[in-house]
Amino acid sequence: MKILVTGGAGFIGANFVLYMHETYPELRLVNVDKLTYAGNLENLAELEGSERHRFIRLDICDSAGVEELLAAERPDALVNFAAESHVDRSIEGPDVFVRTNVSGTLSLLEGSRKAGVRVFLQISTDEVYGTLGATGFFTESSSICPNSPYAASKAGADHLVRAYHKTYGMDTRITRCSNNYGPYQFPEKLIPLMMTNAMEGLPLPVYGDGLHVRDWIYVTDHCRALDLVLAHGKAGEIYNIGGVEQRTNLETVRAILSTMGADESLIRFIPDRPGHDRRYAIDSSKLRKELGWKPLVDFSAGIEKTIAWYRDHQGWWQRIKSGEYRHYYEKKYGKYL
Repeated sequence: MKILVTGGAGFIGANFVLYMHETYPELRLVNVDKLTYAGNLENLAELEGSERHRFIRLDICDSAGVEELLAAERPDALVNFAAESHVDRSIEGPDVFVRTNVSGTLSLLEGSRKAGVRVFLQISTDEVYGTLGATGFFTESSSICPNSPYAASKAGADHLVRAYHKTYGMDTRITRCSNNYGPYQFPEKLIPLMMTNAMEGLPLPVYGDGLHVRDWIYVTDHCRALDLVLAHGKAGEIYNIGGVEQRTNLETVRAILSTMGADESLIRFIPDRPGHDRRYAIDSSKLRKELGWKPLVDFSAGIEKTIAWYRDHQGWWQRIKSGEYRHYYEKKYGKYL
């Protein structure tokens, strides 16, 4: 079997590629990434020399290039991680989010339809549902009500994916996951930012009152869920993926500091960002009942594993914070995009 993965040099995409490469010895992986600031080929260093993994630098918005690649590769499935994903950046510059997340997904859908790709798996986010009150959970039938340009662009992509199933009969599947954490996460995100700042003795910025609630999932649990949806999911279906680990941002930051033995005096409250969703919570009972999935890594164990990884790979995140990581592939692929 051959799977084409887009965005496979990013955080979740790279973890998925590594997981699938290790889990299925006969699987061939074609890994496509534009290598924007959040893509990092160091994430895939352990696959160098593998005959079952091939990296191709390509912008998914290049519809002609995408069509040519899919026609040549004829993958059995396409898994689309490629996206601009940082909410703060979408507030500052929404146009690139619409281009990549909406137009890029359309390009992949068209190329897949023409090439006869059997399964198209769209990796989405719980943020398309908007925000919750003090109680309740997002289900697959919850209203789509995005509150940031990032979430709106992902919602637009999801609608296109659904439309290609309804209009063209394509086997498209959508997953919507809660907040991920774990190895290789770009250190602008909450958990790695807090960890790396604490290691450097820098302030830990927390938005607003810090009481925004997120449901956390360790990235390999997410990858296991995607594997099941890809293998056994149904055409046209949506599957929510949640870790059942709801915590306020302040609780999360304090848990990190406690585990690291660092002082809470590092916490700095900063003005809240516009449109900041108050609470997310995922109901993943459909995935549990139909496909037999459940998370295996609880939050405490996951935080310990993640802290240990960032401590053992300080060169990795220090190169990112300094910008030196870009040199890793510039000799091969040219300037960072």
